[in-house]
This record gives sequence, C-alpha cells and structure tokens, in this order.
Amino acid sequence: MQATKRRLLEAGLRMLLERGYNDLGIQSLLKETGTPKGSFYHHFESKEDFALQVVDAYMVEVHAGLDACLSNEQLPPLLRVRSFFEATRDKYGRDGYLGCMLGGLGQELAGVSEAFRERIEACFADIGAHVATCLEAARARGELPAHTDPEELSALLINCWEGAALRCRLRRSPAPLDAMLDFYFGTALGASSSMPA
Repeated sequence: MQATKRRLLEAGLRMLLERGYNDLGIQSLLKETGTPKGSFYHHFESKEDFALQVVDAYMVEVHAGLDACLSNEQLPPLLRVRSFFEATRDKYGRDGYLGCMLGGLGQELAGVSEAFRERIEACFADIGAHVATCLEAARARGELPAHTDPEELSALLINCWEGAALRCRLRRSPAPLDAMLDFYFGTALGASSSMPA
C-alpha cells in the first residue's frame, strides 16, 4: 500500500471513530495528514469509498486479533473467545473508550446507505463465523452441551457486545463491557449448559 494511502486510512480510522461519517470532513482529513486534494481522489473515488476502505482496514486489525486469540491452543476454546473480547476492550481503552467503529457507523448509516448496511453486516457475520468455529470446538471438547448451537451463541455474544460497546462510549468506561462478558460467560453459558438436551 502506498504511504499516502496508508496515512489517510490510518487517520480515517481514528477520525471516523471520533466523529462518525457525517462529521468527517475531507478537508479536515487532508489538512491533518498534509495530503493534497488530488492525491485523495487518486486513491479514493469518493468520501463513501474512502470510509468503506477504512472499514476494510479496520477489519484487518480485527482479523489480526481474532487470529492471535482464537488460535491460541494453550487456552481452552471458551477462554480463547473471551480473550479476544478482552483484547478488544483493551483497544477501546487505548482509543478513549469510544466503542466499536462498526457499531457506530452502523447506527449512523444503516438507515440511509445500503452499501454501509451490507458491508457492516458482512463484517459482523465474518467475526461471528470465527467465534462460532471456536464455540464449536468448545462443544466438541464438552465445554458446552451437545445441543448447543454455536452460531446462535456467537450471534448473541456479538449482539450483547455491541450494546455494551455503545454504553462504554456513553460512559467512557469499560464497566459495561466487563459486566457483559461476566454475564455471558457466567450466566448465559451456564444457563445453556444446564438446559436439557
């Protein structure tokens, strides 16, 4: 990737998280990165194209986290899943507890942009598929009962996480994320384990 494009995408990751899409001004982006307007349009067709490519760059980071945590065979599968969300919580902390960029853009744009709605839903589905694979490994090891549906549990986890991420942003605190993880990996999975087959 060319240095100019990388610089723009890195700045875009931070600015979209802080400001959202509608308050992200291309002029502000160019000024902050010292990029001529012509260079921006050399790399991106439009503001929408830029933001969608920022989402793709964000997913590269997410996949790195998924790979690092979910492939760690020194931990049992359920702890691998939890470790991914704990690492994500820690990243939110480094960003000032602004929550999840995907969730923020989804709330802002899903009702007005089909392109964003589809891209962000695909991102959540992708994350969910990786988590479900790890939950399937937990089921195979007997950590979850045989009747458990890993895809349903994965979807529930992501839905709960995104709600907690919004509260994390509102409160500028990791407390909603920690409470949600404790609930999910304690009460919710415990209830799943106690349900009759």
